[in-house]
Amino acid sequence: MKDLQIKRRFKNYLPNLVSDILKLICVIIFVFPFYWMFITAFKTYNEAILTPPTLWPRNFTFQSFIDIVNMEISFGRFAFNSVVVTASIIVMQLLIMVPAAYAFAKRKFFGKGLCWSIVLVAFMIPGQVTYIPIYLMMAKARMINSLWPQILPFATNSFGIFMLRQAFKQIPDELVESARLDNASELQIMTRIMLPMAKSSMVTIAMFSFVSHWNAYFWPLVMTNNDKYRPLTMYIEKIKDAEYGLIWNNIMAANVILVVPVLIVFLFASKKIIKAFAYNGMK
Repeated sequence: MKDLQIKRRFKNYLPNLVSDILKLICVIIFVFPFYWMFITAFKTYNEAILTPPTLWPRNFTFQSFIDIVNMEISFGRFAFNSVVVTASIIVMQLLIMVPAAYAFAKRKFFGKGLCWSIVLVAFMIPGQVTYIPIYLMMAKARMINSLWPQILPFATNSFGIFMLRQAFKQIPDELVESARLDNASELQIMTRIMLPMAKSSMVTIAMFSFVSHWNAYFWPLVMTNNDKYRPLTMYIEKIKDAEYGLIWNNIMAANVILVVPVLIVFLFASKKIIKAFAYNGMK
């Protein structure tokens, strides 16, 4: 009987075998570069350039992380800039996007259609088009030698307004009207009714913003003239410039420091992201 059950299960599973093998190959292709980055960060330099390469460190060491922190190039300054820029952008975006999305979803005002069209147009404009005008604007305002050129242009996000508006529109108008009858202010409605019910969308927007600006390279490169205001992504490039040749274990250690916060945030926020893109119906 057991043999027959095994044969039946195998026959039922056989049509899915090819699909599962292809999925496994895709997972390996996507995961292997991260695996290689992590193991190389814990190798010595001699082992990192060894041919054929080793798939696990023979001498597991944290020396690469110690070396990049103790380099003449200030690791702490670059890390501080990344944290300040990313955190400032997320806070400013939420402070601006929440009232804007609430107004578009639940309020009626003159020119609402025109304003929403402008948001959608801004959503479709490639960011590269804005590089030169924003640089000239910041240079004229004498802000180039500061962190502001990396923060102010991203103080709001048309995609975030769009996504948050869709989440707010799913909340029944009856709840909002009931709150108004109880003399609740618009601020109270936003903070006590709208935001708790749109928590998944808020987390998703913050997550996307964090990943985008934490990993930003070209924008800070264009908008800064001094290492004092540059983020961690440019620190990795500085490591390449500072060394005679490519010290791969140090470069991978710097990449690990850059990638780990993103992975941690994603692990904690992944369920919220999935929920945000699903329709949250109200009974």
